[in-house]
Amino acid sequence: MKKPIFMLMLSALPFIAFSQLDGKKATVYTTAEKTSMRLAKSGEVTFVVSKQPLETEISVFVNPSKTFQSLLGIGGAITDASAEIFATLSPAKQKEFVDAYYSIDKGIGYSLIRTNIHSCDFSSGSYTYIKEGDKELKTFSIDHDKKFRLPLIKKALATAGNVPLYVSPWSPPAFMKDSKNMLKGGKLLPEYMQPWANYYVKYIQALEKEGIPVWGLSVQNEPMATQTWESCVFTAEEERDFLKNFLGPTVKKAFADKKIIVWDHNRDLMVQRANTIFGDPEASKYAWGMGFHWYETWTGFAPMYDNVQKVAEAYPDKNLIFTEGCVEKFDASKYQFWPNGERYGAQMIHDFNAGTVGWTDWNILLDEKGGPNHVGNFCFAPIHVDTKKGEIIYTPSYYYIGHFSKFVRPNAKRVSTAVSRSALLSTTFVNTDGKMATIVMNQTDVNVTYNLIIGNSKTVVEIPAHGIQTLVY
Repeated sequence: MKKPIFMLMLSALPFIAFSQLDGKKATVYTTAEKTSMRLAKSGEVTFVVSKQPLETEISVFVNPSKTFQSLLGIGGAITDASAEIFATLSPAKQKEFVDAYYSIDKGIGYSLIRTNIHSCDFSSGSYTYIKEGDKELKTFSIDHDKKFRLPLIKKALATAGNVPLYVSPWSPPAFMKDSKNMLKGGKLLPEYMQPWANYYVKYIQALEKEGIPVWGLSVQNEPMATQTWESCVFTAEEERDFLKNFLGPTVKKAFADKKIIVWDHNRDLMVQRANTIFGDPEASKYAWGMGFHWYETWTGFAPMYDNVQKVAEAYPDKNLIFTEGCVEKFDASKYQFWPNGERYGAQMIHDFNAGTVGWTDWNILLDEKGGPNHVGNFCFAPIHVDTKKGEIIYTPSYYYIGHFSKFVRPNAKRVSTAVSRSALLSTTFVNTDGKMATIVMNQTDVNVTYNLIIGNSKTVVEIPAHGIQTLVY
């Protein structure tokens, strides 16, 4: 069918606008090691007519006529640990913290929230919402969460607006598992598949009764890991069948709009999980998409970014969302360790360029020990609090995430972006207001001068060593 001429004209408008930037300016925001710049407005650059770049030049090429996935949001997890530490802050520091994450004007504008269904490792202890053995869920209550976690979630939503919030379980109650233990793996018993599916629904209903809208849920956090903390193992076939026969129909019957995320584990096995679940039409119809983590590097090998792209290519009707990542093995002497921030920047650029629609960090806040964590699995967060001094500590990771979350807003579309040299990484999004945001990252030890070429226009920019920039134009 031939498109109407006016439709063709409309579709060409973004490219026409951005290929004729001569004389227009881009604002540059920079964060860099060994400088005072932290999401700082570091200058403006002017576009001129672009000529053929030389091989000796480093260039970033952006093609506004080629757009890809739309952004769901960028954010982090509000865990029990985060909420308990938040409660130790003074009212003034609490406001500073909430603004730092969730205000677009005063902070980095988080637009996505994850939270745990009853306890996870980043809780002060194991707990559930029912009395042990209550398979009919008659004792179901989220009163435990009303002391710390729900108040923080409500404050975040009040500042950020009604951003998507999704929920994830770490383990069913002990009596529902073959191991009779919430910790150290184990499997969901067949006779408790329906009660466990009902449990998700009860939890979502309880949150919404509290005025907390729930966008979606994941089936199981890290379903192939037998952890020392709350964990439960599902093979790909077991997760497929639980989704197809129990969780999917139960959620669909209770709600018209909740999105279900499968896998919620590392990139290494995500292709096999996608093939098994998305390859089954009856299971696939309940799955909005696939979540993934970055911890496949525990094996000593590099991040498997290509697997994200392989799933995106094989299942273009499914969405990909990064559901968890953090810098492991907390060490207070490394609060300002710059590679921690660079890890975030590199992962986010690669994941977005591979087709990811949402990106969720792990705990938004931890204490000066990297906790609390009831099994000693202490980690970094982008922000820590020294509870003895009541001080907030911002790490490089916070600023690196902010170069994305502050300038790339929900429903922005990713734009084709490529670099000519491995010295730089880059991605670009166009926001719904028409503003473009190009993020450029330099992991080298020297300053790099590069061309930013948009269609037929270019500008020349310098990025400091170990720096990240967002250019808005």
